[in-house]
Formats: sequence, structure tokens, C-alpha cells
Amino acid sequence: MTVGVDEFRRALATHAAGVVVVTAAPGGTPVGLTATSFSSVSLQPPLVSFYVAQSSTTWPALREAPTFGVNVLASHQKEVAARFARKGIDRFAETGWTAGPEGVPVLDEVAAHLLCRLRHTAEVGDHILVVGLVVAADVRTGRPLLYHQGRFGRFVPHV
Repeated sequence: MTVGVDEFRRALATHAAGVVVVTAAPGGTPVGLTATSFSSVSLQPPLVSFYVAQSSTTWPALREAPTFGVNVLASHQKEVAARFARKGIDRFAETGWTAGPEGVPVLDEVAAHLLCRLRHTAEVGDHILVVGLVVAADVRTGRPLLYHQGRFGRFVPHV
């Protein structure tokens, strides 16, 4: 016996998650998607992960790229998160970005950017686990964007 889908979603919504946009440029064409499943995996070697739905229309292009970027969104970037979660639009058209190392898109004004080499993928349920080896990191200032109870918000530390 397992928990129902609606009850599972309600329970998961109580967990606040950081928001990232994963970007790549297979064949020189920028692609990207929003993920709230981003996590560190290992310090030695430096590994990170995220999950992408098997139904994702972006994943087929993203998986062709040997390197990808993880753009940790800053608290003011909820529109960027929403844009990269939408289907059927040019996600980069209204987004400031530059081509970073190996042509990987680096979004403007992010809290941090990680350059990763694709290390491992695995099908897990209705998602694909993607693990990347971090080869470069650019940490900037600012607070992260969070996702909680179906809404974007910002971190406020206890005094």
C-alpha cells in the first residue's frame, strides 16, 4: 500500500526547496529547465544532482550535452523560475544570459553558478536522476529563491 498522489503532493509541499535553472547548449542551442530537486551528493568528488520528469520536452536535448550549468536563482528571480518551467516558449528570449565556459548558458543575476560534467543518469519512478561532477563554481551575493506550498519566496534568517 502506498500514499495517494494528492496526499503525497500535499506532504511534499510542506518542504521548502531551493530553485535552480539547469542550462546547457547542445549543438550551440541553449536549453534550460527549472528544478526544485537540486541537491548536493558528495564533497569528494564534488557531485550534485537533480531530477527531471521523463515526460520533459527539454530533457532529450539536455542529455546530449556533456556539460551543463546549475544556476542557483536569487530571491528576486521568481519570473525566471516560472519562465523556465513553462512549455512551448523560448525561455531565453526574455532572460539575460551569457555563454559561459564551454558555451554553457550562465543566467544573469543568479546567486551562484556551477559548471558540471554529466556523470550519471538513472530512471527512478517517473523521473530521471541526473548526477553531475562540479568542475567550476562562481558564488555571488544574494539570498536564494525558495519554493514552498506551490509559491516562490525568499529566505529570511532568524535574528
